[in-house]
Amino acid sequence: METGGRDGRALVRTDIRVVPANKASCEDLLAVFGDRGSPATCFCQRYKLHPGEAFSKFPRDERRERLRGQARCGDPSADATSGIVAHLDREPVGWCAVEPRPAYFGLARVYRVPWEGRNEDRSDGSVWSVTCVLVRAGFRSSGITYALAAAAVEHARARGARALEAYPYRTAVGEVTWDEIHPGSESIFAAAGMREVSRPGKRRLVMRIDFDGTLSNPSTSTEERHG
Repeated sequence: METGGRDGRALVRTDIRVVPANKASCEDLLAVFGDRGSPATCFCQRYKLHPGEAFSKFPRDERRERLRGQARCGDPSADATSGIVAHLDREPVGWCAVEPRPAYFGLARVYRVPWEGRNEDRSDGSVWSVTCVLVRAGFRSSGITYALAAAAVEHARARGARALEAYPYRTAVGEVTWDEIHPGSESIFAAAGMREVSRPGKRRLVMRIDFDGTLSNPSTSTEERHG
């Protein structure tokens, strides 16, 4: 979660650069996740499990390798990636998981938040989702999540998405821990132009932006996105 200024608006940064994860080095990607805590345990695999897989049944090292393979880090020519990476003064500081919604197998099978009270085709790959927004320890409360949310919108739009969804918490600063709020907070997605479309729980929202079919240039959207 990020805090805003005294007037409640999002922090504005001009020194944050966000790139598709395949255009970041694997060293930079893994530096964001660190060596301890929930990020270094999950490696963004919570929603990526295939049918029949259990999170506890494969080791941490395999989760890390799966992330590397999904992100295609260090492979600028890759035609797909599983997220975006933020840099602050060339230092890797943030990650956002953003892909077509069906890529999150566990999201479709287990989690009720995206679906409750809605009539959605879970196999529709034209709808993309943000499932994790992570800022590296030591760089939090610096506006980085706002930059990541805005870049996620442009990343999905540029790659042909019809819409982008997020499933954030609606909560005040300090009410939940960084580990709990990995889906992001309402404020960062609202600042990126998303609106609430569903409220499946007291503190959980579904937020969404629908695109008009006009595509930006993928080579100049996320790669040159600054906070």
